[in-house]
Amino acid sequence: MQNGNVTYVTDFPEPAPLSSHGPARIVALCNQKGGVGKTTTSVNLAAALAEYGRKVLLVDFDPQGAASAGLGINSHELDTTVYDLLMRNDVPTADVIMKTDFENLDVLPANIDLSAAEVQLVSEVARESALARALRSVEDDYDVILIDCQPSLGLLTVNALVAAHGVLIPLASEYFAMRGVALLVDTVTKVQDRLNPRLTMDAIVPTMYDARTLHSQEVVERVREAFGDKVTETMIHRTVKFPDASVASEPITTFAPTHAGAKAYRQLACELVVRGVAA
Repeated sequence: MQNGNVTYVTDFPEPAPLSSHGPARIVALCNQKGGVGKTTTSVNLAAALAEYGRKVLLVDFDPQGAASAGLGINSHELDTTVYDLLMRNDVPTADVIMKTDFENLDVLPANIDLSAAEVQLVSEVARESALARALRSVEDDYDVILIDCQPSLGLLTVNALVAAHGVLIPLASEYFAMRGVALLVDTVTKVQDRLNPRLTMDAIVPTMYDARTLHSQEVVERVREAFGDKVTETMIHRTVKFPDASVASEPITTFAPTHAGAKAYRQLACELVVRGVAA
């Protein structure tokens, strides 16, 4: 389909069913700029992959707990969260993981306690590997583990990058959002070089795209020129249905299953399977 000067594919084959599950491919969703659709992408991509029969764990790695809330979990009332897994060795990861109301989709919740981990981890041995250690015992139980990072390039995000096999960058189709991508790519390269040689830059996902504006078209065009086929062909268009679904504590795939936004995330899931980003 062509939209202005931007051409993109909207149909990818539906993933074949899996005959077995695990070990998981771990993908960190990162962008140090807030408001780019990162948590929206984390929640809805996780739900779309789960719809296709993938066993998915969504790791809420933001002290705001938005990903947990987006799946109907009030993490601020929980006694144990991902914070406890980072700071304590006596808490089994499986005991902190919570089932959601959505088949094949579990969540590792976070709340405001996680904000203290950034400071407390500084004095810990192997501080960059705390999340990787916590996930190790459950990797074989899932096909995909998605980590919703906080909007920063601090120690928590470095932990996510050390734990991950790949990085997915949701990028709002706006000029100021585009400016920070080079810094994020530089951080990914440093982590790859110094801490996690297996880490790859999987893809950049254009989000909040508005086909009515020349600005959105030009931003996506420039991102494609800079990053080539690293940019997904699927683009997520701006719509009020996403915040509506968040208020309802549901992914858009169940809140408005026939809406174009739900279709877009299903297509993104299909594309990422084709790309080898997801199982």
